Amino acid sequence: MTSSFPDSEGLLDPDGARAYLADWKSRIDRKAADTQAMSDRLGELRVTAEDGNGIAEVTIDSGGVLVDLRLTDRTQRVAPEVVSRAVLGALREARRKAAEQSRQIITETLGADSPAAHAIADRLDDQLRDGE
Repeated sequence: MTSSFPDSEGLLDPDGARAYLADWKSRIDRKAADTQAMSDRLGELRVTAEDGNGIAEVTIDSGGVLVDLRLTDRTQRVAPEVVSRAVLGALREARRKAAEQSRQIITETLGADSPAAHAIADRLDDQLRDGE
């Protein structure tokens, strides 16, 4: 596979130009398929985490949006501010885990050496860990 543009002699050769364009299209198609696979996997990602005291369990999506919250009966024996801290602690842990899992998905689908993978993973990491 040639990754650079053909020299002027190759441009004048119709077969060389077709081969170059076919190679270029193949690489673009692979990148598009990899990007779609990454997007699909991230769209399916759900991460669940608990606080350290067994009071709250949260589930978030890959964007850090809360999709489920479960409180145990321990909430009846502690002050409301303790419950609040438990929920926020579980949410921080879920976001940390989501950032790690998202980075893994991105690296697996786009490649560890991909500048796009690093940029996407960094942006998601910033989004998920915002406020920490």
